[in-house]
Amino acid sequence: MLNDLPNIKHAEVNGKKVLLRVDFNVPFDKNTGIITDETRIKKSIPTIEYLLNNGASVILISHMGRPNGKKDEQFSLVKVIDIIKKYIKQDIIFCEETTGEKAKSMAENLKSSEVLLLENIRFKAEETSKNKEERESLAKELSELGDIYVDDAFGCCHREHASIVELAELLPSYAGFLLHREIEMLDKVLTKPERPFVVVIGGSKVSTKIKLLETFVTKVDTILVGGAMAYTILKARLLEIGSSLIEREFLSNAFQLVDKASYHKCQFVLPEDHIIADEFSENAKIKKTGKEIPAGWMGMDIGPKTADKYEKIIKEAKTVLWNGPMGVFEMSKFDKGTMAVAKAVAKCKGITIAGGGDSYYAAKKAGIEDKITHLSTGGGAMLEYIEGKKLPGIQVLLSGKENE
Repeated sequence: MLNDLPNIKHAEVNGKKVLLRVDFNVPFDKNTGIITDETRIKKSIPTIEYLLNNGASVILISHMGRPNGKKDEQFSLVKVIDIIKKYIKQDIIFCEETTGEKAKSMAENLKSSEVLLLENIRFKAEETSKNKEERESLAKELSELGDIYVDDAFGCCHREHASIVELAELLPSYAGFLLHREIEMLDKVLTKPERPFVVVIGGSKVSTKIKLLETFVTKVDTILVGGAMAYTILKARLLEIGSSLIEREFLSNAFQLVDKASYHKCQFVLPEDHIIADEFSENAKIKKTGKEIPAGWMGMDIGPKTADKYEKIIKEAKTVLWNGPMGVFEMSKFDKGTMAVAKAVAKCKGITIAGGGDSYYAAKKAGIEDKITHLSTGGGAMLEYIEGKKLPGIQVLLSGKENE
């Protein structure tokens, strides 16, 4: 697929106005408005700089949060301006509107190597509308602002949104460097992974990852399971899990999954011990337990024996894909399993990829994000791509290849 994806380097951008869809949906402190993690902005800087250095003017389109199609100042993109300026060392022109006469006038007056940032695209209800005609209407307004479209927002590519799909249908369209890198790394581990290939998967729900797990058991050597999703699988194997979170409607799927792994000779590893608590709280009483969890207690993290076992398997791997934490790592009492996995991934000498919101923040918390081969900016998009689903934002670029 990678060779078929239209690359920004193939575009003639000199003197052109480029509509660049980025993912500046960064976390911020709700009290101060201060951005707490700049990574997504930083990762799109190479694409922005390339366009500016090659004579283009750049019009940035992004969303932030879920304002539900209405203007909401807490989600204004004005707060990202100083971060962008810090990296590209030049002023950013800001438009308080996304489309309309003001946006059109500012885009028309934009000079070569200047940057215009439009207000949050999700202030427009049409952006996320289920009605394609409504999305097309917004896309048409956006298309009138520029000559070329570049998508560098991998984290949004699984969404049928106006600025991802319909806008790409209206203009010559290309993939930015970040989007290209995301696909390159995922294709590498999915098509010709070096073995042993180990997947570390965690998080709260089996339901959101059952399809992913069913795909993995046919493709990888080992799956290491953690997080609350492990309790549904353990319960399916008739082990006691106390009052731990489970999804009863997925017990049958979980049971079949373990059998399927065995059939495909995939080592499916579940926690052998746990850190448990008497309530879901930082102030809860905690203790260690073995394979089973007593009544009145809930699993909050993998235990030290499991963490040691997972560390050894990860360090010996040639390819590692990590998605999801091993426990409630946001609470310091229950972060040791996730931190152990993060540090093991960092020490692995093979190709390592981590993705999904929680894995991303766990890697940041452990301070090892620079020691991972590729830290994906897309959670849902990454998972759907690995499952083999066709992402609308990728498909539209492939179908428009003739526009190069």
